[in-house]
Amino acid sequence: MPTPDESPLPATTGSSESTEDAAVEHRDAAAGSDVPATRRRRLLTILVGLTAVVLVLDQATKAWALTSLDGARREVLGDWLGLQLVFNPGAALSIATGMTWVLTLVAIGVVVVVARAARRIGSTMWAVALGLLLGGALGNLVDRLFRSPGVARGHVIDFIAYADWFVGNVADIAIVVAAGLIVLTVLRGVRIDGTRETEDSGEAGATPAAAPTGGASDA
Repeated sequence: MPTPDESPLPATTGSSESTEDAAVEHRDAAAGSDVPATRRRRLLTILVGLTAVVLVLDQATKAWALTSLDGARREVLGDWLGLQLVFNPGAALSIATGMTWVLTLVAIGVVVVVARAARRIGSTMWAVALGLLLGGALGNLVDRLFRSPGVARGHVIDFIAYADWFVGNVADIAIVVAAGLIVLTVLRGVRIDGTRETEDSGEAGATPAAAPTGGASDA
């Protein structure tokens, strides 16, 4: 007969990666998140990848504008679209001119909020929207932090002139598209974690039907 010392050790199954996934999913379950770790990693890759693409494209086009454009407007599509170098101390449409440091704090706040929200990501639409939003916010934040006239007071480089309305940049385009996607996603009732508003109401309506009712079985 085997002695206690000879009892077999439990076999280890799965790779270190599966062990890590299980640990992450256990932690997420404890935090109230139902998004599988593998899906969240895939969505975070989309979010981070879009952020990097927007940031690099924004800064590259701004560098090109600084070397190739000046204050004179160059027509691209007649009066509707043109190229014109502008140093913007305010927000879009030149709003809040002279309050650059406030806009810097707002941009930092947006980055922090998006980074925190990304921890609960479970929807592809939200991943795309937040990636575009974060990339656009970082693109303009880089200008405010590191361009003239000084840290947190830098002017944003704008060069895409829309008719006679305003002049923007690639970061602005990403932010506007992100805002549209967020509105659309919210209207569809999709939360950041991928669940839908209708799911709660459906579950609430199903609860009374599932509850046991009194009758002969209780006798």
